[in-house]
Amino acid sequence: MSSAAMHPMLNVAVKAARAAGSIINRASLDLESIKVGAKGVNDFVTEVDHAAEAVIIKTLLDAYPQHAILAEESGKEHGNQRSDYQWIIDPLDGTTNFIHGLPVYAVSIALAFKGVVQQAVVYDPTRNDLFHASKGRGAYLNDKRLRVSRRTRLADALVGTGFPFRKGDNFQRYLKLFEAVMQQTAGVRRPGAASLDLCYVAAGWYDAFFETGLSPWDVAAGSLIITEAGGLVGNFTGEADFLHQRELLAGSPKIYAQLVTLLQPYSRVISSEDSSPE
Repeated sequence: MSSAAMHPMLNVAVKAARAAGSIINRASLDLESIKVGAKGVNDFVTEVDHAAEAVIIKTLLDAYPQHAILAEESGKEHGNQRSDYQWIIDPLDGTTNFIHGLPVYAVSIALAFKGVVQQAVVYDPTRNDLFHASKGRGAYLNDKRLRVSRRTRLADALVGTGFPFRKGDNFQRYLKLFEAVMQQTAGVRRPGAASLDLCYVAAGWYDAFFETGLSPWDVAAGSLIITEAGGLVGNFTGEADFLHQRELLAGSPKIYAQLVTLLQPYSRVISSEDSSPE
């Protein structure tokens, strides 16, 4: 798929993602000088997150001044919040990796229309890998069409996850869940940037991915990239409502179905025992 065939709104998102990526790449050359602040325990934000977010918002609003913006670092302070079009942005997903110089992080940009994601870009600046999708037009890594993996047995599946890390997360429940998945699969991985993890499912590099505690900007772009690659995304009970549920399961259809059976008992949606505060 040449960039000429790209949807115009996706084109703008790609331009914004690449601009943010070059800010991040430049900053990665001199990590010592970066100012780091904490939003909470183990939840970091850097001046690089803010600079990347600013260039993304400027690029998007220059092209579409009437659109709404939902951005991780600045919330809903920009654009026209009454618009049916909302850009959902994570300027640097994997900040903790970035701060340590571990090259697993990404820029994630999605465009939702009336709450449904239509355009998605996840850009990995360290590899110059651009994952993208437009609703109904398939998912791509650079110019290559993506398909989820063909594996059908859970025992053969490589599954990605993310660990809970905030105070108030239910670690005990997660550890039980982790144990269950670890014993029934070929392996579990945890690189540390959910937006990329979702793209790895779309590319077939993972057979599935699950995580709790995610926010909309972590998953908005990746979820469209997966469904456009033939995969499924939902919550632990297999329902499609994941964007605001703070639990997410994604995978190729057959592996997804088997994981729903495994994860269902750990769902917050149906479990009353987990009343820990957010």
